[in-house]
Amino acid sequence: MSRVVLAGARVVRPVGVDAGGRVTVEDGRIVADARPAEHRPAESSPVVDLTGHWLVPGFVDLHAHGGGGASFSAGTAEEALRVIRAHRAHGTTTMVASTVTGDLGDLAAQAGTLSELVEQGDLAGIHFEGPFIAAGRCGAHEPTLLRDPDRSAVGELIDAARGTARMLTLAPELPGGIEAVRLLRDHGVIAAVGHTDATYEATRRAVEAGATVATHLFNAMPPLAHRAPGPIAALLEDERVTVELINDGTHLHPSVLGLAFRSAGAGRVAFVTDAMGAAGMGDGSYPLGPLRVEVAGGVARLAEGGAIAGSTLTLDRALRRAVTVDGLPVAEAVRALSATPARLLGVADRVGSIEEGKDADLVVLDEEFAVAGVMRGGEWLSGPPRPTALSSPRGR
Repeated sequence: MSRVVLAGARVVRPVGVDAGGRVTVEDGRIVADARPAEHRPAESSPVVDLTGHWLVPGFVDLHAHGGGGASFSAGTAEEALRVIRAHRAHGTTTMVASTVTGDLGDLAAQAGTLSELVEQGDLAGIHFEGPFIAAGRCGAHEPTLLRDPDRSAVGELIDAARGTARMLTLAPELPGGIEAVRLLRDHGVIAAVGHTDATYEATRRAVEAGATVATHLFNAMPPLAHRAPGPIAALLEDERVTVELINDGTHLHPSVLGLAFRSAGAGRVAFVTDAMGAAGMGDGSYPLGPLRVEVAGGVARLAEGGAIAGSTLTLDRALRRAVTVDGLPVAEAVRALSATPARLLGVADRVGSIEEGKDADLVVLDEEFAVAGVMRGGEWLSGPPRPTALSSPRGR
């Protein structure tokens, strides 16, 4: 039996922050120990003193294309594992692999490789971003490879993922868009509205058909206007929709992020990275699917045209910015990084919050919200931040 006690941290739980909290991990899971310290028997379990730190659930990223100099679209398990390791070092213990627009055959081959990593437990699923998106809002997607979301093409990607497809982003105004949303819903795949020129009314039809996610809200869609509210208003106002936000300081102004939180509520906002290969790396030239991206000052842009091309964000940075720049309460920011995306993916029974019976996926943060330790399934991937010590007779 493997058991460790994490003590003294400010523990962010679903009900709030537990100052000086205690979390017991046994055989990879969080277990209960509600007894007062003076009534706990002496034990030989190691105790990690986390005084002066935050203890939060492992982060859950719904939308990431790469990191650590690698990309999910490379189509190899080796590169995919490099991406996963890079983001785990920054606290993301659960992640979905996002592809970019490509030839259907190439995307199907990528899905075949990534599905094996889902089956092994390294990934939580596959997200297809494109090719069923609007040409006028394609951003860092190759425009010559875009196509309408006809039933056959969408079905081909679902089948290629062998039950591991979790989300597909599309522009619902395209021919076949609403039918595609229904097809995705019927197969248990999240239909996400994004890279779209949809009107308010067309977006409403997509939500009624089953769309439940806004892919990086505000980005790659018409802006909010007082006579033409477009997709932003439709997605923010509907309680069935979870909205992705890229909180890197480049994609969104703090006031816009605040507007989204006030409109949707903390339970409907999911921070995502939309990261490409440069996440966790330095400036330079990187691939993004068939396109080339130049990163300067941490901002990724297409080498040709200069459009923003994903981000170099990691979720620990999104959390730090949410608290120190955007002024969000720590518990709300953490919820957007963990519980909300976990609920959306249908894995909230295992991850996303610090509760008895859940996987011991935990992140230790210092006073400045920098990662000091990462635990996944009860095993330290980095850290622990302080040496362990045997517990005192009072159990500490």
